[in-house]
Amino acid sequence: MTFSKRERIIFVALAAVLAVLVLDWWIVTPLLDRSAEVDARKAVLLSEMANAENLLHRRRVIGPRWRQMLAEGMKHDPAEAESQVLHALGDWAADAGLDLVSLKPERSTKETLLPEIDFRTAGTGSMAAVSRFLWRLETATIPVKVKALQIGSRKEGQDNLSLQVQISTLYFPDAAQPAPKTTDQPAPEGDAP
Repeated sequence: MTFSKRERIIFVALAAVLAVLVLDWWIVTPLLDRSAEVDARKAVLLSEMANAENLLHRRRVIGPRWRQMLAEGMKHDPAEAESQVLHALGDWAADAGLDLVSLKPERSTKETLLPEIDFRTAGTGSMAAVSRFLWRLETATIPVKVKALQIGSRKEGQDNLSLQVQISTLYFPDAAQPAPKTTDQPAPEGDAP
């Protein structure tokens, strides 16, 4: 059986189309899919690397400050930490010329690795006194953090402000505390029920 020239061209064209489809199905599409997966994975890895570099940079920047706080101010006893902040707040207010109206510590009952003690304080003074007091809070060598701040004018048109601040401090409980005793004792020997 002989095929005409036209039939041979159709067979060759059909074979070429089938070859292209098979090539696309077995090689091109999987390669493109794999390339897209590699690009997505590369983006994830670059993001993770940027986060790791950021973390290392933060450690270099914050590490010395953390060690300084541990050496100078981080207390192990909550009463010592509370006393330290109460004295510091009093000193800072006196130095700034701010009149403290109230100062109330509030210990947290949460069990965490670094427990916090909150302090709510209110005071009055001039804008310069308030700014000096806040500057002392922000540049303190002891571990304190401003959690909430409210400043208001006591009388319109006068340099007499009221200040309400909520701050917190951390303390580092002793890790050398004895581990809790377990109550796993062998059952007494005797008759089984």
